[in-house]
Amino acid sequence: MPATPTQGHVVVAPDKFKGTLEGAEVAARLAAGIRRVVPGVEVRELPVADGGEGTLAAALAAGFTRIPVKVAGPTGLPVDAAIAVKGATAVVELAQASGLARLPGGRTAPLAAGSFGVGQLIARAVGLGAKRIVLGLGGSACTDGGAGMVQALGVGLYDAGGGELPPGGAALRRLHRLDLGALADTLNGVEIVVACDVDNPLLGPRGATAVYGPQKGAEGAELLVLEEGLTRWAEVVGASIGADFRQAPGAGAAGGVGFAALALLGATMRPGIELLLELLGFDEAVRGARLVVTGEGCLDAQTLHGKAPAGVAAAAAGAGVPVAAVAGRLELAENQWRRAGFVAAYALTDLAEQPGDSITKAAELAEVAGERLARDLLAGR
Repeated sequence: MPATPTQGHVVVAPDKFKGTLEGAEVAARLAAGIRRVVPGVEVRELPVADGGEGTLAAALAAGFTRIPVKVAGPTGLPVDAAIAVKGATAVVELAQASGLARLPGGRTAPLAAGSFGVGQLIARAVGLGAKRIVLGLGGSACTDGGAGMVQALGVGLYDAGGGELPPGGAALRRLHRLDLGALADTLNGVEIVVACDVDNPLLGPRGATAVYGPQKGAEGAELLVLEEGLTRWAEVVGASIGADFRQAPGAGAAGGVGFAALALLGATMRPGIELLLELLGFDEAVRGARLVVTGEGCLDAQTLHGKAPAGVAAAAAGAGVPVAAVAGRLELAENQWRRAGFVAAYALTDLAEQPGDSITKAAELAEVAGERLARDLLAGR
């Protein structure tokens, strides 16, 4: 028979398994497996995110209220999105409005896709009385430098003839004048914090276009067009505000939305998982815990550079609580994941009976992983 659990609860705090399971389902399945082996153990499910896709879902799982908002998608067609609100704090996930998953039929539009819907989400949050907005960047379909986002907040972008620019990064090459309008008044008293895990500048070989443009469908001459557009955008914004943010770390995030957030919204940037753990109350959840379980779709070299599981491991270590990891695939050697702070690591691929089961049967295998780690790390202790 399984041993009776000793004092202390378990915190299950995974990120999504991208393309397979949302973070909340991963947490639920792991928790079910743990409870099966150690009946009566208290398991606190706290799905996390690093600021990209899944940020809204993590906030909702932590008790935020979902507010539906219909906004412009990346190509201008309306999409059903949402923000999360708790008290005076709102969570806005860029991917809800301008993400790759919002492209009609999945067809990319690298030159014309824009971030107008993100600005609409921010405006809705402000309208609800939010005084602190957490803006999660990631999964963007556009390379417009955040121009669409600020247009939705009342900023005017005009060409030499006085006409307002259409959406998209390509149109920015014709930008002549910027009218900031009532932007400062709109955001007066509102703190905007960007959850971001990249430090790319806006322009150049490590910039938004060169690094992320191909992911959004841009190739060949299109990349040159977008780089020219962002260059002109940076020049006009810099002249308008008297400051240059093009080299700021994170300015290249989400097709340059990071640049507009820093330069025009007065935003600050923080590591995504660090900010989300704070927002979700991780410190309180982990207090007195005997084990933390985290994970993501693939535990690899990128995990070690600020992704959600590494952030969870660092935070748990600060509280003196051991951490185990569960992933769809495990591409780190044991010495690597141990150095990252994990006492154990489990891969669904190792638990699968047939190739492909780790994808098609991910939910069931996550429960098996929960059982396995409970036997190894909890039962009898």
